[in-house]
Amino acid sequence: MSHHLDTPHAAQTGQLYLDDLYVFPGERGTVLVMNVNSSVTNVDLQPGFHHEGRYEFKLLINGSTKEELTYRVTFGEFDGQGQDLTVAVLTGAEARDDAATGLVVAQGRTGEEVAAGQRLRVWAGRITDPFYVDLDLLATVNGAVAKGTKLDRSTWKPEQAKNSFANTTVDTIVLEIIEESAFSDGTTIGVWAVTKLATDAGGWRQINRAGHPMMWPIFWPHDTDFSNPANTRHPSDDLKQDGAEIAKAVAGAVAAGGTSKDPQAYGWSVAKWVYPDVLSYEVGTPANYGFAKVNGRTMADNVAEVMMSLVVNTGINSGLTPDTTKDARSDSFPYVVPIAR
Repeated sequence: MSHHLDTPHAAQTGQLYLDDLYVFPGERGTVLVMNVNSSVTNVDLQPGFHHEGRYEFKLLINGSTKEELTYRVTFGEFDGQGQDLTVAVLTGAEARDDAATGLVVAQGRTGEEVAAGQRLRVWAGRITDPFYVDLDLLATVNGAVAKGTKLDRSTWKPEQAKNSFANTTVDTIVLEIIEESAFSDGTTIGVWAVTKLATDAGGWRQINRAGHPMMWPIFWPHDTDFSNPANTRHPSDDLKQDGAEIAKAVAGAVAAGGTSKDPQAYGWSVAKWVYPDVLSYEVGTPANYGFAKVNGRTMADNVAEVMMSLVVNTGINSGLTPDTTKDARSDSFPYVVPIAR
């Protein structure tokens, strides 16, 4: 559910734990980015991507509740220099079927631009992490939501804010879709990312998924062993399975803070805002993850301010701006800043 605050479990298999998902217009098409394997855990990271895993972008088209298009990226073993990669496209019912193989459209190596004619291009490798937030501020919001208490920012000052993710790195998959009928201008897509691991029985186990940013740190900050089943279910089950829990937590925080005349109603409005946990984007339009509307997400968007303000129903100045990580993104493909291994 999109997080960096990796747990002991994640530290062992960080290659499969999603940190962020981005959707925005690129030079030639629509760009999908998933980041994994953050160095913020300060542990010995396994290099590259898991060679027995799957990394998938799932797409819901024009309000559908089940994915109709899946882009599946898989990798070979790390050979000391990089990894082989393969991109397959699955459509219709196959997009929802782990047993389906789909159509292989691109093959190449990490660290290199890999193109599938005019259909798409992909780049994967280690990059500077573009995410930014001050974890001390996040901790105050965590406390208010978890305990149902008034937000207390008296010990934290915006002018003293620091980016807790400065000088950290992640592994990324950047996929730019150039020609695809589902990506015609005006089409609304709902995007979620998922990682899966092969099982001994021959199937696939869902490990982690991502849609909206910061879901786990805000709503389940103390669930360090991932006992909450949110990561292993489908987004279509989100509101039914978890809506009441999120609504209750938000209602407690806004009631204590006096920021809503109807805390229960506001709590449910937040639950319905974040669920199903997919990132919505209208193809061909400028992307922005903002207060008024979520339309994709760029690597410059201040998602920390949006998410933290949302759950306590009051404006929060994070003390940070997009300039905080301006050196971690680029205007040209692959739109990220690679790190030499």
